[in-house]
Amino acid sequence: MPSICRVSFTDGADVTHTVTVSASSLYEAAVLGIAEFKRSGFAFAGIGPATKMKVAVEPPATTHEISVAKVQTWLGTNGKTPREQAKKVTLRQLLGRA
Repeated sequence: MPSICRVSFTDGADVTHTVTVSASSLYEAAVLGIAEFKRSGFAFAGIGPATKMKVAVEPPATTHEISVAKVQTWLGTNGKTPREQAKKVTLRQLLGRA
């Protein structure tokens, strides 16, 4: 079941950027957040493989941190189930990595 997640990162100028997405997993939230930052344009330039993405899940409030490189590696692997594979295809398309 999807949860409301706040995905954020701090850029090189020490400015924190945050978007809110609905996701069922940490990795899905990170990909959806990256896609939102990419769509907005102004914040995407500060995201690279070493960027740490913070994912805060509500409720209950829980926060996770994951690097963009780790998300990209996960996205590049096959899903363990047909449902997970289909989800990864959709997420790759969001980032233009089909």
